[in-house]
Amino acid sequence: MNKLQEIDQEITYWYRERLKLLHPLRQLFWECTLRCNMACRHCGSDCKTVSNVPDMPFEDFIPVLDEVRLHQPHIKTMVFTVGGEPLVRKDIIECGRTITEKGFLWGMVSNGKLIDSYMMNELSDAGLRSLAVDVDGLRDTHNWLRNDNNSFDVVYNAIGHIKKAPHLIWDVITCVNSRNISQLEEIKRMLIEAGVTKWRCFSIVPMGRAKDDEELVLSNSQYRYLMDFIVKTRMEGKIQLSYACEGYLGDYEGLVRRSHFLCSAGLTTASVLSDGSISGCLSIRSNYHQGNIYKDDFWNVWQNRFDKYRNREWMRSGECADCKVFKYCQGNGMHLRNNDGSLMFCNYNKLFNSK
Repeated sequence: MNKLQEIDQEITYWYRERLKLLHPLRQLFWECTLRCNMACRHCGSDCKTVSNVPDMPFEDFIPVLDEVRLHQPHIKTMVFTVGGEPLVRKDIIECGRTITEKGFLWGMVSNGKLIDSYMMNELSDAGLRSLAVDVDGLRDTHNWLRNDNNSFDVVYNAIGHIKKAPHLIWDVITCVNSRNISQLEEIKRMLIEAGVTKWRCFSIVPMGRAKDDEELVLSNSQYRYLMDFIVKTRMEGKIQLSYACEGYLGDYEGLVRRSHFLCSAGLTTASVLSDGSISGCLSIRSNYHQGNIYKDDFWNVWQNRFDKYRNREWMRSGECADCKVFKYCQGNGMHLRNNDGSLMFCNYNKLFNSK
């Protein structure tokens, strides 16, 4: 790590300390459905066509929006509608329009299957400002991961409509696994030719449907290759590639993302799950719920709970107990913790402390 990286790392540390005290809510995720029109191999939520948990009525979520706007009217909070597949909700356009009318920005993560010209126009008219869709490889590897032989063609058709939308910040997400990692150069060329300008690479967390699928997990050498590929691509400047906010990456910090690692869950990010549970970001599938909107005042929970998120000394155990980088890592992302607090895996060790 060079001197500039070290300085940026210290700045990030003190910025995190400041956020622990202030915790302005900048991102609010709404798990608007656990239904999905696909059955992807790597789904961390294990979503299905018919969910055991019914969709939350939008009128139940509106009081949360009103509380946030009342208490921090000068902060532009981004509301992300996620699932599941948000577009399976018949009222998603009306939900988005109301979110916009209440003064929020709103975005969506979608598999693209239901995005055509008409839907894209409807979403734009409802004020959609941010959208992410998935391209998980070349045709064969994408369709394999998505468990759908038509998915690749469908999402490419969706991209054609998305890039025409005005005032929209959008990107493509690729979940890198042992099958598609050898295709990254080809995927990059393909995305650039398709007019994609922003690209994010994720590694797959062993949870939900992905928990016991070894084909989805990168080996240590593959993980290092991914980091080197991102660094090289960023230097080329042909497409804006970044790694997900996955975990602390040591010497790669500041090189594979715009900023150094900072898990924002409970600091600037909260979520409301389909059953009303209040948590950090929606990547967290373990039970670190802080309350429930059907029993608790959301803003009171945000202001006065979330101790496990804001003071992470409890994570200083197991392999984190004597870790030399704990000050900057803070026990890794909350989404990488099991219910018992144990760490699923350590990004730093995967990169530097193993063969």
